[in-house]
Amino acid sequence: MELWFSEYHTKNTKLSIRVNEQLYSGQSEYQRIDVFDSPEFGRFLTLDGIMMLTEKDEFIYHEMITHVPMAVNPDIKNVLVIGAGDGGTVRELTRYDSIEHIDMVEIDEEVVNVCRKYIPRTACKLSDLRVNIHYEDGLRFVRRCENQYDLIIVDSTDPFGPGEGLFTGEFYGNCYKALTDNGILVNQHESPYYEEDAKNMRRAHKRIEDNFECAYVYQVHIPTYPSGHWLFGFASKGLSPLEFDEERWNALGIETRYYNTALHKGSFALPNYVLKELG
Repeated sequence: MELWFSEYHTKNTKLSIRVNEQLYSGQSEYQRIDVFDSPEFGRFLTLDGIMMLTEKDEFIYHEMITHVPMAVNPDIKNVLVIGAGDGGTVRELTRYDSIEHIDMVEIDEEVVNVCRKYIPRTACKLSDLRVNIHYEDGLRFVRRCENQYDLIIVDSTDPFGPGEGLFTGEFYGNCYKALTDNGILVNQHESPYYEEDAKNMRRAHKRIEDNFECAYVYQVHIPTYPSGHWLFGFASKGLSPLEFDEERWNALGIETRYYNTALHKGSFALPNYVLKELG
């Protein structure tokens, strides 16, 4: 008998992955957590039945949410990561010797525990001495911060359940206050393709625009996410993501599998249908 994991992307569309075995299933205070092993994508993590990452394609997401802002401002020293309990974003950040301090705020400690045990390739740097993990609500945490971080990365789940508060105008306003003058906010921005996802994307972008002087969107291809077409948001108080020192970033010698500085620039060139959605 074959075992398959299926996730509905719309009521008429679903992604199915053949599974070798289910490695873990548990219910935390906030959500159901499952880990599967598959022949095509390796191990993968789902929360409440929604795909979070796979071993095969997680590098795409984590490289693009991290290296884009780090190339724009190589002098980033203090970073706040909200969500990201799998550890992939932290793993990429710790590749920069220039970063001095990383606060990671994850509401669900059990996600971190499960990823440390079952997906250690992404969680491998959570014990780095620069990383401080706070198990609390990200919205509540950022309210207490002012002029503190050079970079905030919002690596959240979708805008419902535990991640709902991380898509509000109040949250983005608090992020603005928590950033330094050259600070950058990067967030996972949902997909522009299916209507329900596009609606959430438009709402988030409008709220970011209302709070930041500069608000950009860039794109990436992630095979296991709805439609494969995914967006990130880039917001700042003045820095443009298209004006950066390519030679300085390349001189760091960071080996990546997806990100490069030419792709960085190209990822901000959006299809017309996305531009229309963004207004």
